[in-house]
Amino acid sequence: MPWRLGTRTFDDDERVVMAIVNRTPDSFYDRGATYSDHAAMAAVDHAVADGADIIDIGGVKAGPGDPVDSKEEVRRVVSFVAAVRAAHPSIVVSVDTWRAEVARAACDAGADLVNDAWGGYDPELAGVAAAYGVGLVCTHTGGATPRTRPHRVTYDDPMADVVAWVGHETVRALGLGVRPDGLVVDPGHDFGKNTRHSLAVTRQLSELVETGWPVLVSLSNKDFVGETLDRPVDQRLVGTLATTAVSAWLGARVFRAHDVGETRQVLDMVSAIRGERPPAVSRRGLA
Repeated sequence: MPWRLGTRTFDDDERVVMAIVNRTPDSFYDRGATYSDHAAMAAVDHAVADGADIIDIGGVKAGPGDPVDSKEEVRRVVSFVAAVRAAHPSIVVSVDTWRAEVARAACDAGADLVNDAWGGYDPELAGVAAAYGVGLVCTHTGGATPRTRPHRVTYDDPMADVVAWVGHETVRALGLGVRPDGLVVDPGHDFGKNTRHSLAVTRQLSELVETGWPVLVSLSNKDFVGETLDRPVDQRLVGTLATTAVSAWLGARVFRAHDVGETRQVLDMVSAIRGERPPAVSRRGLA
């Protein structure tokens, strides 16, 4: 079926860039670079110019850190969702939250997608997506509690666990009334997984693609990239882009990224190799 978010309908062979805009003072990657309204809107403008299709706005750091209650998360996120909606009417606006209360306020402000990165931890979140007719990302976390790191997590087969959970959660979401053309699934790299688990779900990504739901991968500068290559956070772009190319080739559709321009180029190159996109120019051997 067509996949639809906000005013956008995405083709089956279209690879979509989701730009990360953190409204947090303690992000693991940018250390609060987009915490202020001005810096955050400048980042949105830059991401749109570089080819982003979705702007994903989050108000709570994924990892452990200072507590952030729902009232503070709403303060960080909701007015900015409204500002992005007004500044870029045709862009898809996503809110990265596990809390139904925050998602409801963000949808009131114009969000088109609820990115539930903590895998249904709040059972009411999917109902918010249904009530507002917006999209929903269903993420596998192995049942992890938000803002915790994995500790001695085991799976007989990580991707089998991902596929089973996605099957259960998408059925539940549909039963609550979430639009089938708005559902997206995410294997949850690093969330409830060690590095070997994240490598395994990347290697077996085609098994998740075969469920038929659009697959989102959130790879950007994550720990599994850093551990695989033994690189700190600010030196993980090459590993991220390599994983992006492999994931695109295996069928992923949505790519959550800090580095939008570089990610867009990788995806366009993969699309051209697959014969789904012509070269931007074609002069060699013709003159």
